[in-house]
Amino acid sequence: MLNEEQAIEARATLEELHVEHRDLDLVIDHLLLSPPPDELLVRRLKKRKLLLKDRINQLESALEPDVKA
Repeated sequence: MLNEEQAIEARATLEELHVEHRDLDLVIDHLLLSPPPDELLVRRLKKRKLLLKDRINQLESALEPDVKA
């Protein structure tokens, strides 16, 4: 369980990660529309995007209250 300070910091980090994730979407889309696309760069950006998504999911899980079954 996160304390209040940790939760505030996690929310700020989460917002930054969401922005970076959206920015990567735009960059990837632009690269794919620019012939010929740099396939290596696109793969690297997609991998970074996946890593960001994993971190986003981790932070969101940490911020959610525990649900008891």
